[in-house]
Amino acid sequence: MKQFYIRLLRLIWGLFLYALGIVFTLNAHIGYAPWEVFHVGFAKTAGISIGNASIITGVVIGIIVLLLGEKLGLGTVLNMVLIGMFLDLILRLDIIPVANHFVWGIIMLVAGLFIIALASYFYIGSAFGAGPRDSLMIALTRKTKLPIGVCRGMIELLAVFVGWRLGGMLGIGTIISAFLIGFCVQTTFKLLKFDSTAIKHETLDRTFKMFFKYEKMQADEEDVPEIKFNSPDNQSAE
Repeated sequence: MKQFYIRLLRLIWGLFLYALGIVFTLNAHIGYAPWEVFHVGFAKTAGISIGNASIITGVVIGIIVLLLGEKLGLGTVLNMVLIGMFLDLILRLDIIPVANHFVWGIIMLVAGLFIIALASYFYIGSAFGAGPRDSLMIALTRKTKLPIGVCRGMIELLAVFVGWRLGGMLGIGTIISAFLIGFCVQTTFKLLKFDSTAIKHETLDRTFKMFFKYEKMQADEEDVPEIKFNSPDNQSAE
C-alpha cells in the first residue's frame, strides 16, 4: 500500500507541475497553447475562472470518452479537477511574472513547455491512466482507425478555432506550442531515460478493487483474536 501512496503523490506533483507549466505559457503572452486558447475563450464567455473552465471541459470530455467505450483511471479523474484548481491557485498568487517583451515571452513559453514535459514524466509514470484529452484522442483513434497524430491534430484545431471565436488569444505562441511540445516531451523523457510505452496504466475499477481488498485484509487482521499461551511458570503454578 505504501507504493500506492508514493504513486499518488507522484501523480499529484505531476499535475501541479502541469498547471505551473500552463501558467508559464499563458503569461508568456504571445499566444496560448491550443487547449488554453479554448479554456481562456470559454472562461471569458462564461464569466468563470480559467481553472473552472478547464475542470468543466475535462468533465465533459471524460463523459464523452466513457460513452465512446474507454475506461478511465484515477489519474484521469484527478486530472479533470486538480489541474484546474492548481491553475487558479497559481494565477491568484500571482507568483509568475507576465512577459513584457517578445524575447522574454519566447523564453517563458519554452520554459513552460519543458515544465509540462517534466510534469508528464511524473504524471504518466504514476500509471494511473491518461488525462481526459489524451483519452479522447485514443478513443477517436480506435473508432475512426485514423493515425493518432491526425486525431490529435483534428481535436486541437477544433479547440483552437472554437476558443479563438470565444476570445482566446491566438498567436505565434500557439504555433510554437503545437510544434514544440512533442520535442520537449521527447527530450525530457530521453534525459530521464523514461519509456512511456512500458507503462501499464491502471483503470479506476482496478484501483478501487485493489484499495478495498487491502482495507478488507487490514480489517480481517484486526478481527483475528489474540491467542495467549501459558508460560512454563504459569503451568507449574497450576
